[in-house]
Amino acid sequence: MLAKIHSGAVVGIDARRIDVEVDVSIGMQVFHIVGLPDGAVREARLRVPAAMKNAGLTIPLDKITVNLAPADLRKDGAGFDLALALGILRASGQLDAKAWGLERWVVLGELGLDGSVRPVRGVLPVAVMARDEGFDGVIVPRENAGEAAIVRGVKVLPVDTIAGLLRVLRGDAEPEWASAEEVAGGSSLGEVDFDEVAGQEGAKRALEVAAAGGHNILMVGPPGSGKSMLARRLPTILPPMGFEEALETTKVYSVTGQLDGGLLRARPFRSPHHTISDVGIVGGGSGTPRPGEVSLAHNGVLFLDELPEFKKNVLEVMRQPLEESAVTITRSLTTLTYPASVMLVAAMNPCKCGYFGSDHIRRCTCPVDKVRAYRAKISGPLMDRIDLHVEVPVVGYEQLRRPRSGHKSKTIRARVVRARATQSARFVDASIHSNSQMSAAHMREHCVLTDDGHRLLERVVDQLGMSARACNRIIKVARTIADLAGREDIGTDHLAEAIQYRALDRGLGASRARRAS
Repeated sequence: MLAKIHSGAVVGIDARRIDVEVDVSIGMQVFHIVGLPDGAVREARLRVPAAMKNAGLTIPLDKITVNLAPADLRKDGAGFDLALALGILRASGQLDAKAWGLERWVVLGELGLDGSVRPVRGVLPVAVMARDEGFDGVIVPRENAGEAAIVRGVKVLPVDTIAGLLRVLRGDAEPEWASAEEVAGGSSLGEVDFDEVAGQEGAKRALEVAAAGGHNILMVGPPGSGKSMLARRLPTILPPMGFEEALETTKVYSVTGQLDGGLLRARPFRSPHHTISDVGIVGGGSGTPRPGEVSLAHNGVLFLDELPEFKKNVLEVMRQPLEESAVTITRSLTTLTYPASVMLVAAMNPCKCGYFGSDHIRRCTCPVDKVRAYRAKISGPLMDRIDLHVEVPVVGYEQLRRPRSGHKSKTIRARVVRARATQSARFVDASIHSNSQMSAAHMREHCVLTDDGHRLLERVVDQLGMSARACNRIIKVARTIADLAGREDIGTDHLAEAIQYRALDRGLGASRARRAS
């Protein structure tokens, strides 16, 4: 007898319907699974019969053939266990083929040997797929019910054991529906606020500008100057995530098995160690490629501390995600794309010892050529994708002991939200959302400079030898500064402020002068 149960497989951060076709026929007792299963799926031949036996169910002593359709899509993980067990029960006549309208449901869950139903990865994308394809609902492990219930328009039936599920399907027990949960996941930063940072008014302003325009930023300063402290507070001034942004970010955490609760409301903040591999940063790995840190930071902040200490190949693979806001991973059997729209926040010391230009604190022991070599570890193409680089000096004791007088994150966020609203209205007919994404055509239309502004930029470009790309970065940042000020035109004061956020373009001259003084 043939039975069909619907399930789902995750491809990237989306899901595809999988039809679990089970045939039980007279013959030697064997259990075959076909349809490009990986090792975990093949092991279900041992796992599912043992779970059924320990749950008090009858295992047919016949030939069992399972096909996971479509057969040309690779299946991985143990999420098909529950669907396999229900298929065997229906095909062997132990469960009414029309019971409870099971053909209108998507089933997902791993079975323990005691018949319990264990949580799996990727439940949220499968629930979205079930809604889009018109299914009535999803049957999932209880631990995954919160994330499945995020999706409006589908019912969610949480289950603890296969025996308990069968009582519901046979009408012997009432179903217990899951309700929507909107719980912030593990990416919350806790109670941090910008007014806790002593001094550093210039760096705070630069981070506000970066947040308002979606610009990448690099902070340069000696150890202990507060670079990490500033970076960790950046998400508190970013605009709140909309529902679609939150849903897409939550999908990424769902497919990696890192989702703890329901919908993620806090913007992610990821800070990988500099020893991370290129696979760890952008994703990949053996078997089905998994998202990396840049995708886990989607719609949030990716903080790279000690930037020159990262391996060269790790920094170079970052170029595509920063440019395209996505990561494409190609394997022999599949090509997956993960979202990677992030704000890159990087921090570095000015030299290897960390005190170049800060002799009033500690004398630098690095020759100038060593300083150049240290900074050259960051390639030109990567630096071209960073709009602001600012110096973060050490805060003296006098500033540390003063009462905090800076603006709170809530106040700064309000200014950022207003600037972002201006940009949304400006680009309403375009495919971009912030000033950092402007093309040359957008800049010609929205970044008109006065004659005084052109003369100022000309002097700066000639004196500092800036590239055309660096000049464009200055104009984009100036556009954001004007938006924060509520100005339609870009004034020379906006350009002057944007120019000061190009510390590394000024080379070693300024730092050398401070060192000599």
